[in-house]
Amino acid sequence: MTLRAAGLPPHAEEQARELKPLTGIAAVIIDLDGTMLDTAPDFHVAINRMRADFEWAPLSLQTISSFVGKGSENLIRRVLSVDYADAKVELHFDAALAAYQRHYLSINGHYATLYPDVITGLQQMQEMGLRMACVTNKPVAFALPLMEATGLSRFFEVIYGGDSFSRKKPDPLPFLEVCRLFNLQPAQIVAIGDSSNDSEAGRAAGCKVLNVPYGYNHGQPIQNVDSDGIVPTLLCAANLISL
Repeated sequence: MTLRAAGLPPHAEEQARELKPLTGIAAVIIDLDGTMLDTAPDFHVAINRMRADFEWAPLSLQTISSFVGKGSENLIRRVLSVDYADAKVELHFDAALAAYQRHYLSINGHYATLYPDVITGLQQMQEMGLRMACVTNKPVAFALPLMEATGLSRFFEVIYGGDSFSRKKPDPLPFLEVCRLFNLQPAQIVAIGDSSNDSEAGRAAGCKVLNVPYGYNHGQPIQNVDSDGIVPTLLCAANLISL
Protein backbone atom coordinates (compact mmCIF):
# COMPACT_ATOMS: atom_id res chain seq x y z
CA MET A 1 0.00 0.00 0.00
CA THR A 2 1.39 3.41 -0.95
CA LEU A 3 0.78 7.09 -0.27
CA ARG A 4 -0.77 9.02 -3.12
CA ALA A 5 -1.29 12.68 -3.91
CA ALA A 6 -4.65 13.86 -2.72
CA GLY A 7 -5.40 16.18 -5.60
CA LEU A 8 -6.38 19.00 -3.26
CA PRO A 9 -8.21 21.97 -4.73
CA PRO A 10 -6.27 25.24 -5.18
CA HIS A 11 -5.85 27.37 -2.04
CA ALA A 12 -7.12 24.55 0.21
CA GLU A 13 -4.40 25.18 2.80
CA GLU A 14 -5.16 28.91 2.88
CA GLN A 15 -8.89 28.24 3.27
CA ALA A 16 -8.20 25.87 6.16
CA ARG A 17 -6.16 28.53 7.98
CA GLU A 18 -9.18 30.84 7.81
CA LEU A 19 -11.43 28.39 9.70
CA LYS A 20 -12.27 29.05 13.33
CA PRO A 21 -10.80 26.61 15.88
CA LEU A 22 -13.20 24.05 17.35
CA THR A 23 -13.00 24.25 21.13
CA GLY A 24 -14.20 22.00 23.92
CA ILE A 25 -13.66 18.87 21.83
CA ALA A 26 -12.95 15.54 23.54
CA ALA A 27 -13.33 13.02 20.69
CA VAL A 28 -13.41 12.56 16.94
CA ILE A 29 -15.45 10.26 14.71
CA ILE A 30 -13.67 9.61 11.41
CA ASP A 31 -14.97 8.00 8.22
CA LEU A 32 -12.87 5.42 6.34
CA ASP A 33 -13.47 5.26 2.56
CA GLY A 34 -12.65 8.57 0.89
CA THR A 35 -11.45 10.11 4.16
CA MET A 36 -8.52 8.01 5.38
CA LEU A 37 -8.17 5.60 2.47
CA ASP A 38 -8.76 5.85 -1.25
CA THR A 39 -10.49 2.50 -1.67
CA ALA A 40 -12.14 3.27 -5.01
CA PRO A 41 -9.60 1.11 -6.89
CA ASP A 42 -10.59 -1.86 -4.69
CA PHE A 43 -14.26 -1.26 -5.48
CA HIS A 44 -13.40 -0.90 -9.17
CA VAL A 45 -11.64 -4.26 -9.36
CA ALA A 46 -14.22 -6.18 -7.28
CA ILE A 47 -17.23 -4.70 -9.11
CA ASN A 48 -15.83 -5.42 -12.55
CA ARG A 49 -14.88 -8.98 -11.58
CA MET A 50 -18.46 -9.44 -10.43
CA ARG A 51 -19.77 -7.95 -13.67
CA ALA A 52 -17.52 -10.27 -15.67
CA ASP A 53 -19.09 -13.24 -13.85
CA PHE A 54 -22.46 -12.24 -15.32
CA GLU A 55 -21.02 -11.14 -18.70
CA TRP A 56 -21.84 -7.48 -18.08
CA ALA A 57 -19.61 -4.75 -19.47
CA PRO A 58 -17.04 -3.18 -17.10
CA LEU A 59 -17.64 0.22 -15.55
CA SER A 60 -15.14 3.06 -15.22
CA LEU A 61 -13.41 3.98 -11.96
CA GLN A 62 -15.12 7.38 -12.06
CA THR A 63 -18.59 5.82 -12.36
CA ILE A 64 -18.01 3.35 -9.55
CA SER A 65 -16.50 6.06 -7.30
CA SER A 66 -19.70 8.09 -7.64
CA PHE A 67 -21.67 5.11 -6.25
CA VAL A 68 -19.53 4.71 -3.10
CA GLY A 69 -20.59 5.80 0.38
CA LYS A 70 -23.96 4.33 1.34
CA GLY A 71 -22.92 0.73 1.97
CA SER A 72 -22.52 -2.42 -0.11
CA GLU A 73 -26.24 -2.95 -0.77
CA ASN A 74 -26.68 0.53 -2.21
CA LEU A 75 -23.46 0.17 -4.22
CA ILE A 76 -24.67 -3.02 -5.90
CA ARG A 77 -28.11 -1.57 -6.62
CA ARG A 78 -26.49 1.48 -8.24
CA VAL A 79 -24.19 -0.75 -10.29
CA LEU A 80 -27.11 -2.90 -11.46
CA SER A 81 -29.19 0.18 -12.30
CA VAL A 82 -26.69 0.95 -15.07
CA ASP A 83 -28.11 -2.02 -16.96
CA TYR A 84 -31.57 -2.69 -15.53
CA ALA A 85 -34.79 -1.05 -14.38
CA ASP A 86 -35.75 -1.36 -10.70
CA ALA A 87 -37.62 -4.67 -10.98
CA LYS A 88 -34.71 -6.35 -12.75
CA VAL A 89 -32.25 -4.84 -10.27
CA GLU A 90 -33.95 -6.69 -7.43
CA LEU A 91 -34.09 -9.87 -9.51
CA HIS A 92 -30.30 -9.89 -9.87
CA PHE A 93 -29.45 -8.27 -6.54
CA ASP A 94 -28.77 -11.27 -4.27
CA ALA A 95 -26.52 -13.08 -6.75
CA ALA A 96 -24.66 -9.89 -7.66
CA LEU A 97 -24.10 -8.93 -4.01
CA ALA A 98 -22.78 -12.39 -3.15
CA ALA A 99 -20.39 -12.34 -6.11
CA TYR A 100 -19.21 -8.84 -5.28
CA GLN A 101 -18.56 -9.70 -1.64
CA ARG A 102 -16.59 -12.78 -2.66
CA HIS A 103 -14.39 -10.77 -5.00
CA TYR A 104 -14.02 -7.84 -2.60
CA LEU A 105 -12.92 -10.09 0.23
CA SER A 106 -10.21 -11.57 -1.99
CA ILE A 107 -8.68 -8.15 -2.85
CA ASN A 108 -9.66 -6.02 0.18
CA GLY A 109 -6.95 -3.36 0.57
CA HIS A 110 -4.76 -4.60 -2.29
CA TYR A 111 -5.28 -1.45 -4.34
CA ALA A 112 -6.18 1.02 -1.55
CA THR A 113 -3.87 3.91 -0.66
CA LEU A 114 -3.60 6.21 2.33
CA TYR A 115 -4.30 9.88 1.71
CA PRO A 116 -1.55 12.35 2.66
CA ASP A 117 -1.14 13.28 6.33
CA VAL A 118 -3.61 10.66 7.55
CA ILE A 119 -1.13 8.93 9.88
CA THR A 120 0.42 12.19 11.09
CA GLY A 121 -3.06 13.63 11.68
CA LEU A 122 -4.18 10.59 13.66
CA GLN A 123 -0.94 10.61 15.65
CA GLN A 124 -1.45 14.26 16.58
CA MET A 125 -5.06 13.62 17.63
CA GLN A 126 -3.89 10.69 19.75
CA GLU A 127 -1.15 12.78 21.37
CA MET A 128 -3.73 15.47 22.16
CA GLY A 129 -5.67 12.92 24.19
CA LEU A 130 -8.68 12.84 21.91
CA ARG A 131 -10.78 9.69 22.00
CA MET A 132 -11.16 8.26 18.52
CA ALA A 133 -13.85 6.23 16.76
CA CYS A 134 -14.09 5.13 13.15
CA VAL A 135 -17.62 4.94 11.76
CA THR A 136 -17.89 3.60 8.22
CA ASN A 137 -20.71 2.22 6.11
CA LYS A 138 -18.40 -0.60 5.00
CA PRO A 139 -19.34 -3.97 6.56
CA VAL A 140 -17.31 -4.74 9.67
CA ALA A 141 -15.93 -7.93 8.07
CA PHE A 142 -14.28 -5.74 5.42
CA ALA A 143 -13.43 -2.71 7.57
CA LEU A 144 -11.52 -4.45 10.37
CA PRO A 145 -8.96 -6.38 8.28
CA LEU A 146 -8.49 -3.37 5.99
CA MET A 147 -7.72 -1.09 8.93
CA GLU A 148 -5.39 -3.68 10.44
CA ALA A 149 -3.50 -4.07 7.18
CA THR A 150 -3.10 -0.32 6.69
CA GLY A 151 -2.02 0.45 10.25
CA LEU A 152 -5.12 2.48 11.06
CA SER A 153 -6.84 0.31 13.67
CA ARG A 154 -4.23 1.07 16.38
CA PHE A 155 -5.51 4.64 16.65
CA PHE A 156 -9.16 3.82 17.31
CA GLU A 157 -10.90 2.85 20.50
CA VAL A 158 -13.85 1.51 18.52
CA ILE A 159 -14.63 0.72 14.87
CA TYR A 160 -18.26 0.54 13.77
CA GLY A 161 -19.37 -0.65 10.33
CA GLY A 162 -22.50 -0.32 8.28
CA ASP A 163 -23.86 -3.51 9.82
CA SER A 164 -23.02 -2.67 13.45
CA PHE A 165 -26.46 -1.17 14.11
CA SER A 166 -29.95 -1.29 12.69
CA ARG A 167 -29.33 1.97 10.82
CA LYS A 168 -26.22 3.40 9.16
CA LYS A 169 -25.09 6.88 8.12
CA PRO A 170 -26.66 9.31 7.23
CA ASP A 171 -28.81 8.23 10.18
CA PRO A 172 -27.27 9.62 13.40
CA LEU A 173 -27.61 6.34 15.32
CA PRO A 174 -23.95 5.21 14.95
CA PHE A 175 -22.70 8.63 16.09
CA LEU A 176 -25.08 8.66 19.04
CA GLU A 177 -23.79 5.20 20.01
CA VAL A 178 -20.25 6.61 20.05
CA CYS A 179 -21.45 9.46 22.28
CA ARG A 180 -22.99 6.89 24.62
CA LEU A 181 -19.88 4.69 24.65
CA PHE A 182 -17.56 7.65 25.33
CA ASN A 183 -20.01 9.20 27.82
CA LEU A 184 -19.76 12.52 25.97
CA GLN A 185 -22.22 15.10 24.71
CA PRO A 186 -22.46 15.35 20.89
CA ALA A 187 -21.12 18.93 21.01
CA GLN A 188 -17.86 17.51 22.41
CA ILE A 189 -17.29 15.42 19.27
CA VAL A 190 -16.13 16.33 15.76
CA ALA A 191 -17.22 14.12 12.86
CA ILE A 192 -14.79 14.11 9.92
CA GLY A 193 -15.74 12.68 6.54
CA ASP A 194 -15.83 13.12 2.80
CA SER A 195 -19.56 13.09 2.10
CA SER A 196 -23.05 14.25 2.92
CA ASN A 197 -23.52 10.96 4.81
CA ASP A 198 -21.05 12.12 7.46
CA SER A 199 -22.36 15.68 7.59
CA GLU A 200 -26.02 14.71 7.82
CA ALA A 201 -25.32 12.14 10.52
CA GLY A 202 -23.14 14.57 12.43
CA ARG A 203 -25.61 17.43 12.23
CA ALA A 204 -28.53 15.21 13.25
CA ALA A 205 -26.55 13.89 16.22
CA GLY A 206 -25.49 17.39 17.28
CA CYS A 207 -21.76 16.99 16.54
CA LYS A 208 -19.39 19.44 14.93
CA VAL A 209 -18.59 18.47 11.33
CA LEU A 210 -15.49 18.83 9.16
CA ASN A 211 -15.25 17.62 5.57
CA VAL A 212 -12.26 16.69 3.42
CA PRO A 213 -12.32 17.71 -0.26
CA TYR A 214 -10.61 14.73 -1.89
CA GLY A 215 -13.12 11.90 -1.32
CA TYR A 216 -16.19 10.67 -3.16
CA ASN A 217 -19.40 12.36 -1.89
CA HIS A 218 -21.47 10.39 -4.41
CA GLY A 219 -19.90 12.38 -7.26
CA GLN A 220 -21.22 15.72 -5.94
CA PRO A 221 -19.23 18.83 -4.88
CA ILE A 222 -18.35 18.72 -1.18
CA GLN A 223 -18.67 22.51 -1.09
CA ASN A 224 -22.46 22.06 -1.25
CA VAL A 225 -22.51 20.01 1.97
CA ASP A 226 -23.34 21.63 5.31
CA SER A 227 -20.35 21.53 7.66
CA ASP A 228 -18.21 23.62 9.98
CA GLY A 229 -15.46 23.71 7.39
CA ILE A 230 -13.49 21.87 4.71
CA VAL A 231 -9.98 20.81 5.73
CA PRO A 232 -7.40 19.61 3.18
CA THR A 233 -5.99 16.87 5.45
CA LEU A 234 -6.58 15.15 8.76
CA LEU A 235 -3.49 16.92 10.08
CA CYS A 236 -5.15 20.26 9.33
CA ALA A 237 -8.25 18.98 11.12
CA ALA A 238 -6.15 18.12 14.18
CA ASN A 239 -4.68 21.62 14.16
CA LEU A 240 -8.18 23.12 14.29
CA ILE A 241 -9.28 21.09 17.32
CA SER A 242 -8.65 22.08 20.93
CA LEU A 243 -9.76 20.39 24.13
